[in-house]
Amino acid sequence: MVGSIPRFMDLLNGRSLIRLGRSLILLMVLGLFVAVGSVVALSPAEEPEGLSLTAAPDDAGRAPAALTDAEDLEALAATHAALDAEMLAEEAEAASPKPPMPDVTSGVIEPGDSLAASMGREGLATATASRVNRLMASHFNFRRRARAGHTWRLTQDESGRVVDFRYNISDTDSFHLFLDHDDYRVVQETAKLTPRVARIAGVVTTTLYDAVRSLGEDPQLARDFADIFAWDVDFSHAVHKGDEFRVLYERLNRIDEDGNEVYVRPGLILAARYNGTAGEHTAIYFESQEGKGGYYRPDGTSVQGQFLQAPLRRARISSSYSSARRHPILNVTRPHYGIDYAAPAGDPVWAVADGKVIYRDRAGGFGNLVKVRHANGYVSYYAHLSRFPAGMRVGDHVSQKQVIGYVGSTGLATGPHVCFRVTKDGRYVNPATLKVPQGPPISDAIATVFNNTRDTFLAELDSGPLVASDEAL
Repeated sequence: MVGSIPRFMDLLNGRSLIRLGRSLILLMVLGLFVAVGSVVALSPAEEPEGLSLTAAPDDAGRAPAALTDAEDLEALAATHAALDAEMLAEEAEAASPKPPMPDVTSGVIEPGDSLAASMGREGLATATASRVNRLMASHFNFRRRARAGHTWRLTQDESGRVVDFRYNISDTDSFHLFLDHDDYRVVQETAKLTPRVARIAGVVTTTLYDAVRSLGEDPQLARDFADIFAWDVDFSHAVHKGDEFRVLYERLNRIDEDGNEVYVRPGLILAARYNGTAGEHTAIYFESQEGKGGYYRPDGTSVQGQFLQAPLRRARISSSYSSARRHPILNVTRPHYGIDYAAPAGDPVWAVADGKVIYRDRAGGFGNLVKVRHANGYVSYYAHLSRFPAGMRVGDHVSQKQVIGYVGSTGLATGPHVCFRVTKDGRYVNPATLKVPQGPPISDAIATVFNNTRDTFLAELDSGPLVASDEAL
């Protein structure tokens, strides 16, 4: 008797208690059905005096249905058996041994780090870093190519064996080492980027770049925005406090190692508007042919013109076009037929229009000078350059926005800048007031498609969700 007590208590534990309770309930239900069936089976003559156990017919005179039968009892028993089998399967699954969880470690390469130093900081053995180095040696040389900011993620099994290793060299590019059966493989992978349309809007307080950054977005969006309006607005000096901007654009996302979608960088700008002292400018992206797109104004005219407003992306005007300016070095007053753009030494300088290089050499006070001949009698000058692009020669054809030199202070210069000049048929003209032809407009054949695209993008530009709201309109 004493020996049976632990076994009985065992039955009362966990799932056994549930099964026992369910069995008792079933027995009670079965007993009730038997009792009710006996009562219904009584004939009126057997009913006690003053008590009627026979169900009365309904208003239509129909006899009531039987309260239960053998089929009902069989169905109830089958349901109980199925539930009991399910419970037993769950118990067996819970009792079966679970594979050990892999050990995952991640880290970042800091300035001056080796892979071993970065891994050691995360508690990994030097031998582990050495093994990863050897396995990836034919694909990636950590000693030469590892850079601060690179990230890694290592997965090991319960014995410490390397199962998976991913080394990210950018937001999208990585080297992936993994165990394929009994052999290791290394592949270079580029993450697939998924675009999500969003809108950002704000007010300039210092510069367009600062305004975009203050809204939490990558300043690359500001550079792309400035490039769109580079034919109409010189963002080096035409931007003022209180100017407003709106951008409808794609935010590019990727899936990380944990299956989460993470933001990578801004993508294509679909529509943009700038409203300030330089006027109001609106541009819509439209593909006139599949895979070949450009920016157009709402009336269908091309935003792109023959000449850009400035030969570099970000600078300040240190000296304007003038018929009489005191030279800062020679200390004499004479004409200054150009615009000086002060910028950090080494910044790229691009051609303001398509053309042909006709001069690339030293030129006295101009220092290193490049001259490009364009259509309709125009020639552009780029002076005081620090150096020229490798491989560029006189006679080469260059495209608009192609780099033709780098900001410097060669020749008569007090600091790094580029002196930008333009001649028309041999006579100097003011680049800031230059009026040149625009690109081809939207043709009548695709005007309806363009109008639909324009209306959709502009509606979203003015009413879409904001990425950030700190300085949003």
